Parts: sequence; structure tokens; C-alpha cells
Amino acid sequence: MEIEINTPILELNARHAESNRQLLAKEQVYMLDIMASPGAGKTSCILSVIDRLRSQLRLAVIEGDVASDVDAQRIKQAGLTAVQINTGGACHLEAMMIARALDALSLSEIDFLIVENVGNLVCPTEFDLGEHARVVILSVPEGHDKPQKYPGIFASADAIVVNKIDTLPLFDFDMAVFKETVKAMNPTAPVFTVSARTGEGMDDWCEWLANQVADVVG
Repeated sequence: MEIEINTPILELNARHAESNRQLLAKEQVYMLDIMASPGAGKTSCILSVIDRLRSQLRLAVIEGDVASDVDAQRIKQAGLTAVQINTGGACHLEAMMIARALDALSLSEIDFLIVENVGNLVCPTEFDLGEHARVVILSVPEGHDKPQKYPGIFASADAIVVNKIDTLPLFDFDMAVFKETVKAMNPTAPVFTVSARTGEGMDDWCEWLANQVADVVG
């Protein structure tokens, strides 16, 4: 006899995710889940988004990490509210964790809530947080073959961001192959090529984000 433990865990998570979704709808808050490998530049991208959208949207961030609050401190230094979630070893955020973070936030003062998930290209895929959209960030140094190695997370993304394109001359990253691979598994997801360091491409991604938020908060 086999006992499938994932089913009850995911069912419980789904119930909390739906509760989060209802709360966000009530408060008219758009929540984005950002997923990536460690070192892909999630926090740097978030800070770049903040710089471009803070004049038109009220933003806050939920930071997920196995340990430490280094990234949350960077967000706070930029002048934004940040809630830290330390998973204590878990490789992903879960909807119940997000629910607790939402309780700690003044949602009536937020339009756009960014969740930085734990650095991982496997575990976060299965866990709905109640978010409106998911973005996967891949950095050029990681290689163009990552969608082939981790198809689940790329297939489920609402948008894909290739970060650190300023390093393209230094790495054997075939952008055409990457885009072709992504399109085959996720034909509707836009691909944005950016550099959080130089700002290249960030305006296009931020315009897409602002339009997504506007559909929810008006």
C-alpha cells in the first residue's frame, strides 16, 4: 500500500491560498510571486522595480529565506515595508506563511505586494500562495538550458525575466535557443531581458507589471 503525503499537504495549502486570494481581492492588492535560483538577482530586480514604480504605486515586499533577513534589510533601506519569513529549512514558501505575513501588513495602504520566494527552481512550483501572477527570474550565468532542466517552473510562469544581460558577452548563453525552448512549453508568457545593475530592459518589464496591477487595483 502506498500513502501519498503530498495530496493532503497541497490540499491544505490550496485552502489557505484561496483564503489569501479572497483577502487580497477584498483589499484590492495585487500580489506577485517571484521565483528564481539563489544568486539570480531577485532582490536586485525587486529594488529596480521599486525605483521605477514607487511614484505611481504603493509597494511592499514579503521576503522568504531559509535563514537571515539580509534581503529584507535591503528593502527596508530603500524605504519600503518588508516582512521577513524564515522557513527554518523549508525550500519554499507556503500559503499559510503568506497568510501570517498578510496579517502583519496594512493592506489598505498597499497596491502592489511582491513576494520574493526562497531561492529554488523546484519546490515553489507546487505551492499556490494566492498570488495573481508568478514570475521566474533566470540569470545569464546560469545558462540557457535551465528550462529543459526545470520545465515545471518555467511552464507555470506568467512571465519570465532573464537578468544580467550585461554579462552576455562573458557567457555561452544562447538567447534564441532559450526563447524557443520557453515558447514551446509556455507560449503565452512574455520574456523580458533585463539588467538590474544597468537598468537595461527594466522599463518594459515594469510597464507590464504596472498594467497587471492596474487590472486589479484600478
